Amino acid sequence: MLTLTDSAVSAIRGLTSRPELPMETGLRIVAQGEGAPSFQVALAEGPVAGDAVVEEDGARVFLEPAAAAVLDGKSLGAQVNEQGQVAFSVSEQAAS
Repeated sequence: MLTLTDSAVSAIRGLTSRPELPMETGLRIVAQGEGAPSFQVALAEGPVAGDAVVEEDGARVFLEPAAAAVLDGKSLGAQVNEQGQVAFSVSEQAAS
């Protein structure tokens, strides 16, 4: 299953905690294209039927089935630039 780094948890909570958004809002990741995986990332009010849900410290990520398969065993990280824009990255999970 996909894990979330502390930076990803913080970034997702920042994106989803706006007062105009429903409490269940999370980040939805959808796999796109053939060959090398690319992903569409967007805010969603909740999971779609069949989505895997990853929740950690109030941050919710909804993975459509193809994305869940590709991201299994991976870790989601995030960096926020000076303008407040978030860039997500995927890496191998660190060995424990």
